[in-house]
Amino acid sequence: MAEPSPATGKVALVTGGASGIGLAATRRFVRDGIVVVVGDVNDQALESVREELGHAIRTLRCDVSKESDVEALASLAIEEFGRLDIAFANAGIGSSAAIVDIDIAEWTRVLDVNLVGSVLTIKHAARRMGPGGSIVVTASLNAVQPGLGLSAYCASKAGTKMLVEVAAMELGSAGIRVNAIGPGLVRTGLTEGVWLVPSIVDEFRENTPLDRYSGPEEIANLVAFLSSDEAAFISGSFYLIDGGAHTMRYPDIPTRIAEATR
Repeated sequence: MAEPSPATGKVALVTGGASGIGLAATRRFVRDGIVVVVGDVNDQALESVREELGHAIRTLRCDVSKESDVEALASLAIEEFGRLDIAFANAGIGSSAAIVDIDIAEWTRVLDVNLVGSVLTIKHAARRMGPGGSIVVTASLNAVQPGLGLSAYCASKAGTKMLVEVAAMELGSAGIRVNAIGPGLVRTGLTEGVWLVPSIVDEFRENTPLDRYSGPEEIANLVAFLSSDEAAFISGSFYLIDGGAHTMRYPDIPTRIAEATR
C-alpha cells in the first residue's frame, strides 16, 4: 500500500477520469497534492494518463453501469492508499433522438451510465468515506433546461440533480457532503462533434450571456472547490457553470444538423 501524497494526505476517485472534464479534474487534484484512482472505459486513455501523472494515480478500467466495476474502483483506493476522501462521479454519455423515434435500448443505456453510474459511485464511495468526505457529481445545464431530441440525457441529468439532494440528506449524518455541478457547453473529446456544425456552436454562444463556451479546466476548478475544506458547509446543492446559459434558451440542435446536411 502506497502512502497518500504528503501535501494533503487526501485520496480522490474520478470516474471518466482519463479524458475531458474528468482528466482536467484528475490533473487539478494531483496539482493540489491529492492522489487519485482513475476509472475509465478507454484503455488507451488510461495508459496515457498513467504515463503523464505516474505515481500520483492508480488506474482501473471501469464501466460505471456495472456495480462490480465501480466497487472495484472504490476498493482500489483503499487497497493502494488506505482511505478515500473525495469522489467525482463524472462518467457520462449522450444520445439524440426524437421521443417518437427512440430506440429504448439506447435510451436505457444513457440512463444506465449517467444516472445508475452516479448512484453506484455514491454508494461505493460513501461506504469507504469518513467524516469530511466529499462527493461531486456531474449533472448538466440539461438538468434544468430541456433540449430537443435529448430526452434520455435531460432525464438522466435531472434525475442526477435530485439524486444528489437525497444523498446529501442521507449522508449528512456521516459527515459526508454531496453536490452536483451543471456545466453548459464544454469543449472536450466527447463534444467535439458539435464543432463539425459551426451553427450549433454559434447558437450556444448567442444563448450564453458570456458569449463563449468553457474549457474542462474551468469545470475542474469548481470541482476542486466543492471537494475542498473551503466548501465544508456546502451540501445538497446544484451549481450551474454555464456562463449564464440557463437564463436564455437551449439551441435547436436537430434543426441545425438538418440544415448542415442538406
